[in-house]
Amino acid sequence: MKAYTQMSADELRSEKEQLLKRVEEFKAMNLALDMTRGKPSPDQLSLSNDLFEGFKDRSFLSVTGADIRNYGIPDGIVEARQLFAEVLDTKMENVYIGNGSSLNLMFDALMRAYVFGEHDSEKPWGQIEGRKWLCPVPGYDRHFKVTETLGFELICVPLKEDGPDMDIVEELVKDPKVLGMWSVPCYTNPDGYVYSEEVCRRLASMKTAAKDFRIYWDNAYIVHHLYEEPEKQGHIPDILRLCEEAGNPSRVYEFASTSKITFAGAGLSCFATNEENYAYAKKITSVQTIGANKINQYAHILYMPDLKSMQEHMKKHAAFLRPKFEKTLEIMDKELNGTEAVHWHKPNGGYFISAYVYPGTAKATVALCKELGVAFTPAGATYPYGKDPDDSNIRIAPSFPCIADIEKAVEVFCVCAKLTAIEKIQEAL
Repeated sequence: MKAYTQMSADELRSEKEQLLKRVEEFKAMNLALDMTRGKPSPDQLSLSNDLFEGFKDRSFLSVTGADIRNYGIPDGIVEARQLFAEVLDTKMENVYIGNGSSLNLMFDALMRAYVFGEHDSEKPWGQIEGRKWLCPVPGYDRHFKVTETLGFELICVPLKEDGPDMDIVEELVKDPKVLGMWSVPCYTNPDGYVYSEEVCRRLASMKTAAKDFRIYWDNAYIVHHLYEEPEKQGHIPDILRLCEEAGNPSRVYEFASTSKITFAGAGLSCFATNEENYAYAKKITSVQTIGANKINQYAHILYMPDLKSMQEHMKKHAAFLRPKFEKTLEIMDKELNGTEAVHWHKPNGGYFISAYVYPGTAKATVALCKELGVAFTPAGATYPYGKDPDDSNIRIAPSFPCIADIEKAVEVFCVCAKLTAIEKIQEAL
């Protein structure tokens, strides 16, 4: 296929006519397909249907001897803290167990800082006029909405294949109004990039004007590999250790959950941080709650007591996800290769594929797909305030639909992306 930008006006016209014929064919199919969110499929959820079977003939006693049916153990049962410590490659003492939503823990952590400040803050963040937050882009729309809702000015930082552009980050944090930064370090949402060790070390050691600067390290996909080969799996260092070594021990709150491991929104979540942050947070969480759902913690531990058993469970998830990702990428390569209308990165894990359509056409592409019965995440959602400056990025979520639906949905996407690219190029002729 010849690059669209290299085609003559007649060649573009001919290509457009062929694409319009395919559009009419899609219209006749009356499609109703959804590629909007990265939800586990019913088959994936069914992998954990036996989660509570381990309760039969159990004493409901934690290894500490505590009855998990009763009040107490506000940090979470030792077994659950130890499991997440293995997952995050950190110390158990750093880990606090919450209920099913890590996003809830992130919101709560920001609210604590907003109302009370951090242990090293001069005043509550809510009293800082013009407060700012760094947002690697493209990124996770729900992250951005949290800080937007709390009145932060959101500052975009370009995301590269090895992580955020650190030259830009290191310059921005010289501003004392910059109080924090979002990060999804392993299989970024939506590109699927993995932060390099060098980037992690620079984040841990950089000098910030705000002494209470925090990084919210959302390690949502740390065990969500698509492939079993070690060389295809993303790995990142223990960021808490790096921060301690760099003399910035309080810099990071790390988050994770089992929402895409067992049941979505009904599993376990956690945050991990250093001793000072932990003690300060506990003063407030102990007022907010007596503790998270220990019955659910106990069920998860009986079901997957250690990292090895979790990894075996995740191989079953990968067996469902891998063919869907590979089918999506196969169709994109077949339909788009050589056109130079769309480019993308092949992820080795996570839940998304990030497509960059011809600049200025993402909204038009998503709208045309919707007209043909295929729903994608709104264009711009991967940027703060929903504003993609290039109108180019579209997040593709292949996890939920079946293969047959993915084939048709991705074919529709490719045709729409090519058609809108040609129309944009024709406008400039």
